[in-house]
Amino acid sequence: METTVFNPIQRHLLEMFSYDKSQEGLEELKEMLCQYYSKRMNTKLDELWDKGILDQKKLDKIAEMDIHSLK
Repeated sequence: METTVFNPIQRHLLEMFSYDKSQEGLEELKEMLCQYYSKRMNTKLDELWDKGILDQKKLDKIAEMDIHSLK
């Protein structure tokens, strides 16, 4: 059996989870994480757009792709 080695972020999250075991706390944390990663993604996409790496033509091409088949 393989041993899972947690990175510092995973360890910190596990420690945080130990304090609040309620469903409400879980839902709040999930929402906060979604907002955090959404903001990071939007910032990165804005940077790509500003640098000319991403444009409407490329977005249209991505929209037509079956992203589930990508490896």
